[in-house]
Formats: sequence, C-alpha cells, structure tokens
Amino acid sequence: MKLACAQFRHEGERAPSLDKAIEWVARAAAEGSDLIIFPELAFDFFFPQVHADARYFDWAEPIPGPICERFQTAAADNGIVAVINVFERAAPGRYYDASPVIDADGTLLGASRMLHIAEEPGYNEKYYYWPGDSGWPVYETAAGKIGVATCYDRHYPEHFRALALGGAELVVVPTATSTSEEAFRDIWEIELQAAAVASQIFIAVANRVGRDGDLNFFGASFVTDPFGRVIARAGGEEEALLAADIDYRTIEEARRALPFLRDLRYDLYRPGSITVPVPTDSRRALPSKEPIGG
Repeated sequence: MKLACAQFRHEGERAPSLDKAIEWVARAAAEGSDLIIFPELAFDFFFPQVHADARYFDWAEPIPGPICERFQTAAADNGIVAVINVFERAAPGRYYDASPVIDADGTLLGASRMLHIAEEPGYNEKYYYWPGDSGWPVYETAAGKIGVATCYDRHYPEHFRALALGGAELVVVPTATSTSEEAFRDIWEIELQAAAVASQIFIAVANRVGRDGDLNFFGASFVTDPFGRVIARAGGEEEALLAADIDYRTIEEARRALPFLRDLRYDLYRPGSITVPVPTDSRRALPSKEPIGG
C-alpha cells in the first residue's frame, strides 16, 4: 500500500484551498497512492488561534456536508481513500474537530472526533470544540484498517493502544503544529516513534505548513513503521506530497519480535483495579514508653 501525506498550506480562503486539495487528491492517485491524508483544518484559516470569537462557529458544517461530499466525489473519481479534517456542527451549539474517513469508492465510513482538547497560547480549542465522543473507531478501507489521532490526541499513548487493540494497522495524524509549540517540535518524531513501537503499528503524520495569522506551521510530516523507524520524512517547511510505501507484513514481523500486545496486562488497568501506594515512614518505630503489662 502507498500513502500520501499532504503537507498543505492554506490559501487564505476556503474556496481556493479546497480547489487545490481536490487537485492533490487526483495527483496522489496518479502517482500511485492508495490513501491521502490532509492536515487539521487544512482548508480554513486556523481560527482556534483567536481567543473566544463566536463568529467562527458559522464556519462549521455537518458531516456529511459540502466539504465532505466534495471529497467523496474526488475519492470515487480517483479510486483513493481520503482522510480530511473539518470543523463539524453536530447539533445546535455542539461542535467538534472531526476527521471524516472516505473509502476509495466515495463511501463515508464515519468520522473520528478529536478526544483530547488543548487550551494554550495559539490553541484556544476548549472554547470552540466539545470533547470528542466517537471513541476509537477503526475503519476497514481499501487501504487497510485505519484509525485516527487528531492533533492533540497524539500526545496520549493510550489513544494509539486503543486503536491497535481495535485492529488498526495504520493510525493517521492530521495536525496543525506550529513553531509556537517549541517543546512539541523537540519531541515531534520521538513520541510517535515510541507509540508505533509500543503498539507495533504504522503512524503517518500530515502537518500544515506556512504562515497563517500569528502561527507558523512547520510541516515536517513523516511516517514511522512498527519498529519506530522513520521511513519517510518531508524536508523543509514547504508544501509537499509526501509518499511512503507501507508493507503491513511488517506488523506481524514486529509483533513476533516484540510481543508487547501479547504480554499486555490490560486486565490490571481497569478502573478501580489500580491503587495508589501510601508512602510509609521508613524510620524504625521507637520503643514504646509504656511499661510492659500496663
């Protein structure tokens, strides 16, 4: 299987950004890719950088909606699986950061909502997003069994483990990570290499690139295999359609060599089964001054 990570720059408005993205779907398919992954909110100005501005709720749309339907058509026309990310309006006053997964025949298989919501400078997401309630779905696609970890989700190893236990062979990570998050850039590849090793899965990261408002997205999209080896990496901070060949047989190889899932004692980690040790005083107890026998 061959995948493509769209290291994508927003064009300033939704319409030209979508036009370009649809062209990239066709380009990825023409170059032999079975799957294309777009970054978080790739087709819009990254509005969560703005603190609590209710006007942006007007940008949300349902799933399926106009954006999703356009990619369904493009996926079917080009015979390619597509994972995109949109601002979802699920109900009056209820909004999510959601990643629709579209099969190669244009079927909308579902949408994974971001479970972990950030709140920090440049990422005022708790105002705009409800915590995701979709759980950890694994999608049976023409490109394999796929799970999604959207942006901030990637910092939680439990997220990847849940998807791996659900049968995911590949976890895709649509993200919008910028140079304002220097600590994250320092661990950009390391934490996901570790997650790939821990669950013996492939992980593919598609990051935005370019200046958008006050944020500068640094790209550096990459793909890691189940041994934690980076097998493809986008160079520089320019737009790129990063391609990587995926051999799912590597998962079997990794799980034979590193049988972490076999030895996982998840029965011990259930709610109520873990107790926090109470620190004890290591000093020897002093003899009682009470006379023996009272």
